[in-house]
Amino acid sequence: MTISRLSLKALAIAVAVAALVGATLLLARPQPIESAVLGADWECTQTAFVLTTCAPRAQQAIPAVETSRKDAIRQTRG
Repeated sequence: MTISRLSLKALAIAVAVAALVGATLLLARPQPIESAVLGADWECTQTAFVLTTCAPRAQQAIPAVETSRKDAIRQTRG
């Protein structure tokens, strides 16, 4: 079984492309960063060392069951 130069070259190119794609994915995934300027109420991420996005931290939600119970108790009291 002989392997031609063309198939070795194609294999080398495929390995190189796969390595570049893997490196790009590792560098491009969002990384959490701290922002002292915005404070603790904000959550920031940086993607590929270039794009930084910030959003307000999600507040802890009150379950609907507790909310409806509180509303029912308030209505019966007066």
